[in-house]
Amino acid sequence: MNYDDIKKGMILNFENQLWSVTWCQHHKPGKGGAVMRTKLRNVIKGNILDRVFRGGDTVEQVRVDNREAQFLYKDGTDFIFMDQENYEQYSVAANVIGDAHLYLKEQGMADLKIYQDEVIAAEAPMFVELEIKETDPGLKGDTVSGGSKPATLETGAVVQVPLFVNIGEIVKVDTRDNRYVERVKS
Repeated sequence: MNYDDIKKGMILNFENQLWSVTWCQHHKPGKGGAVMRTKLRNVIKGNILDRVFRGGDTVEQVRVDNREAQFLYKDGTDFIFMDQENYEQYSVAANVIGDAHLYLKEQGMADLKIYQDEVIAAEAPMFVELEIKETDPGLKGDTVSGGSKPATLETGAVVQVPLFVNIGEIVKVDTRDNRYVERVKS
């Protein structure tokens, strides 16, 4: 495919390695031809590459299967998932999971990307509901428009929450940017 067809989330075969597009921007400088600026993450190693594609550059998009799977448990450094269609279990290494592990709790769902019968990436759902395990206590009079404080969630993720939120409450978190959305239950 041409460089201008690159989109965020695609998996590319570039220089005989699999790369996930984490960011891309079409750019037309005042002088010269248009380019596509990208940030690519190596699917296997996890390193990041800044790459600019120019007119005439071609890349190969890799077809991956997306499977919805339930996170069952953690076995040492591996995460065990079960496919919701055929009940097949996948053992996925922590380096493949990446930051998605911060939003996975047992019996929760995730999207697995499978290439040639191997899980190459895992994504947490866009929104998750997690319990607050640690935070400073809220004070009387703290309101929604006030400041924020850090809170540690049941999975170990740390998110900034409003001052009125307390330990034991369930909050909704946007996994794309690790942002508090709302309090679900007290």
